[in-house]
Amino acid sequence: MNNRTNNIAQGALIAALYIVLTLVSNLLGLASGIIQIRLSEAMTILPIFTPAAVPGLCVGCLVSNIITGCAPMDVICGTVATLVGALLTKRLANHKVLASLPPIIANTLIIPWVLALVYNFEGSVAYFTVTVFVGELIAAGLFGQILRRSLEPYIEQLGWRK
Repeated sequence: MNNRTNNIAQGALIAALYIVLTLVSNLLGLASGIIQIRLSEAMTILPIFTPAAVPGLCVGCLVSNIITGCAPMDVICGTVATLVGALLTKRLANHKVLASLPPIIANTLIIPWVLALVYNFEGSVAYFTVTVFVGELIAAGLFGQILRRSLEPYIEQLGWRK
């Protein structure tokens, strides 16, 4: 399989897994409540392994937000936060522990405003900043690093960079 076809296939698989994990998070009640934990956010570590993860994560986030009934502004802002996080994570490929920070920061800076302004949830932007940060710290930080450590032995078999 040529490199372009391989990247498209990897991106599509990443998008599909992101969508499935988002739906599982919703079914388990993890994606709602005071602290929201999308299990799919663990996958935001993948750009350190393959450039195909950047579009895969963006498409996965976009489709997930649409099918879970998010408001249009949430669909847009959530996808932008994911894109920014993925692009910056890719740039930190040589700093694997720090690579979890971009999605945490991007979501912490963008999503609280969406929660406050679009959904009119009870609470302040400062409150939502803390809750989004904690949820992202768990999902992208903790679970993302567990995923990274789990995948590292299989980098060559996956055709990803070392």
